Amino acid sequence: MNSEKLNHTLDRLESHIKDYTIINTRVSQGSIAWHIDHSLKVINNVCNASIESDPSTYLNNFTFLGKLFFTLGFFPRGKAKAPKHVKPPKVITEESLVLQIEDARSNINKINTLDKNAYFNHPLFGHVNTTRVNRFLILHTNHHLKIINDILKQQKTLSK
Repeated sequence: MNSEKLNHTLDRLESHIKDYTIINTRVSQGSIAWHIDHSLKVINNVCNASIESDPSTYLNNFTFLGKLFFTLGFFPRGKAKAPKHVKPPKVITEESLVLQIEDARSNINKINTLDKNAYFNHPLFGHVNTTRVNRFLILHTNHHLKIINDILKQQKTLSK
């Protein structure tokens, strides 16, 4: 079920590629392209790390903070900085976003076939295994979709 939700979330992200050049610094320093690119880098990096992980080294060390945000169902804005490996480049093209979407769709299918203790190591949450990975990716992507929607809402207000 969660993989269906994750694919739906990915569809929503993809629907904003047409708006990728829009930026509104009142909402975010990043453009819509930045938020899409970052979200896709997170999805693809998380999936690849999970695929490459050794389930026998999984530690059940999911932190209180992880449990709190998973229970609340959202991540607060402006509290965390993106690690370097998931920061978008200075120039983001529409083509690169489309290619990353394709990779994400393929990777999502792969992670749903992994051992339940395949995992990635989150800097604040600890090991996130496949039983939690879809939820993490949905929460993270929704966090950025909300920012994208606020950028678009603010843009419409300014253009009136």
